[in-house]
Amino acid sequence: MSEQERVAGGPLGKLVGKAKQAAGAALGNEDLHREGQLQEVQADAQEEAAEQATEAERKAEEARIEEERAETEAERRKVELEAQEIAAEEEAERKRAEEERVAAQQAQVDKAQAERERLAGEQRAQAKRQEAAAEKGEAKREAAELQREADRAEAAAAAIDPKEEN
Repeated sequence: MSEQERVAGGPLGKLVGKAKQAAGAALGNEDLHREGQLQEVQADAQEEAAEQATEAERKAEEARIEEERAETEAERRKVELEAQEIAAEEEAERKRAEEERVAAQQAQVDKAQAERERLAGEQRAQAKRQEAAAEKGEAKREAAELQREADRAEAAAAAIDPKEEN
């Protein structure tokens, strides 16, 4: 197949494929008609692969944003906890030693809860990143399979009509 006959992808490839089909049908040239069909199928496969890759990237970005959200929320909770600790310490200084001990225990419990929530948020974000990565990998595998199918179809077309290889 010459450089000019190589299958073009994307919208232009699809348009060229349709034009070849129409020209082949109008001229009674079955080879040109088949080539146009093949080119259109390959352009569709490339478009689908690009869409899947874009979707996988979007999901990866969503996972990254979720992770940032979880980190921001954990930091906010940490700042709030620190503010509560300061207030509790000031109150404890004015009250008896027992009240000071109770306030410190409560601050520790709140801090542990905030840490657990932060870790849970990070785990959710990590799971989303892994899911997005898996989906991106699957999209790449599907794109590769679509490309292999297009290559097989092209090889089959070439086997049917070896004249195109000149």
